[in-house]
Amino acid sequence: MTVDVQATRDVVDIITGGWRAQALYTAVRLGLPDHVAAGRDNDAELAKATGASEGGVHRLMRLLVAMEVFTGSDATGYRGTRMSAALVDGPRSLRDMCLLYGEEFYSAWDHAHHAISTESSGFEIAYGRPFYDYLGEAPATARRFRRTMNAASMFFHRVPAVFDFAGKKVVDVGGGGGQLLATVLTAAPTATGTLFDREHMTAKAREHLEAAVGPGRVQVVGGDMFAGVPEGGDVYILCRVLAGHDDEDVVRVFEHCRRGMTDASARLLILDRFVEDENPTVLPALWDLHLLMTTGGEHRTVERITRLLARAGLSVERTAHLPMETTALVALPRTAQRQRPGRAGT
Repeated sequence: MTVDVQATRDVVDIITGGWRAQALYTAVRLGLPDHVAAGRDNDAELAKATGASEGGVHRLMRLLVAMEVFTGSDATGYRGTRMSAALVDGPRSLRDMCLLYGEEFYSAWDHAHHAISTESSGFEIAYGRPFYDYLGEAPATARRFRRTMNAASMFFHRVPAVFDFAGKKVVDVGGGGGQLLATVLTAAPTATGTLFDREHMTAKAREHLEAAVGPGRVQVVGGDMFAGVPEGGDVYILCRVLAGHDDEDVVRVFEHCRRGMTDASARLLILDRFVEDENPTVLPALWDLHLLMTTGGEHRTVERITRLLARAGLSVERTAHLPMETTALVALPRTAQRQRPGRAGT
């Protein structure tokens, strides 16, 4: 029997993926990207700065160089790469994402067999309570999660390129800290905005939005999207807020957005990852399983979202691709589709 060497190598690469992830997590936990950026370029200096064993640092750095997180060696001096630069502590750093995924989320994935077998949250098994309840009790983790969500917003700058917000009243439903709405309003100076989210999110959002775009163009409203949304918007945005909720709740949110549209030219803009059952790609499929591990949620197919929109009186007008395998899905009221077919409102 001939051994398929490439298949063996491919399997080994997959089953050792967790080791690589934990190596990167350990590097970030030790602050190695920051130390190398500060000029500490050998094992002895890094060990002294981190309090770790020099031998352990040497072995970790050897792997990180092989993974192209760093270049060089102890003998020639370690140097940073674009990957390590993304992990240096700062406003847009992936540092908190690496820590969160290496600690709490890694523990959730430790219960993958149970989560997949029962289609329930692995996080609840690991921590004894739902993820969002845990965040309410663990402020340090909640801050890390918020920073992770902010750092994962690398597609926000492309949103104004796929939808024309000029002169529009923009309602960002479940808008979180306000980064997306600030991006939209900065790109469209004639637009005005409303951020709508739960009360505990509004203080930080107001602070950020007033600093980014000024108080005259934006208001922040507290509330529950399952109970209703502000009326009179020209475009309603739902960005990464649907995956943790069941179909009936999602339809309810769509219905509230539809009722809020007082003009036939209004649109609903959904920004999310969508899975595909035929010819799937890795990142959306991974994130779908990750939602199961953490919250018990899921990503949907475009076809499934289309059916849920139809139940709320909305139809898909068009879609557009964004970075990190994110999709922008534009929906319009069915009455508008009958009155004015085509690419209205874009």
